[in-house]
Amino acid sequence: MRSRPVLVYDGDCGFCTTSVTFAEKRVRPRCEIVPWQFAELDALGVTQERAEYEVLWVTPAGTVYGGARAVAKLLMSAGGGWAVLGAALSLPPVRWIAHAVYRAVADNREKMPGGTAACALPAHQRPGTAA
Repeated sequence: MRSRPVLVYDGDCGFCTTSVTFAEKRVRPRCEIVPWQFAELDALGVTQERAEYEVLWVTPAGTVYGGARAVAKLLMSAGGGWAVLGAALSLPPVRWIAHAVYRAVADNREKMPGGTAACALPAHQRPGTAA
């Protein structure tokens, strides 16, 4: 069993990578952070399809949270004001709004700052990957 949670994100997406870099420097979550392309997805209990669809937070016990809920868990792990924000994101109706905002951003990440056209493609269709 792992001792720390794991945040799994899309390392091929410029927007995702920029977001994770921000979180590492400013939020300082207490977790391991790994692109899904280098993660042992089977050991984490997640599929590549799910990892391509949304950011994932995997607890040491193996519980998987995705999307806005994963972001909330990341924030809560950092403590302080970040934890308060994460807790707020976990409560209805804020949780529902956070989910809608997360999906809108994730579905349009190629248009976000740092995003590229590759962000919009499924992993198997991205430049430099095998068909």
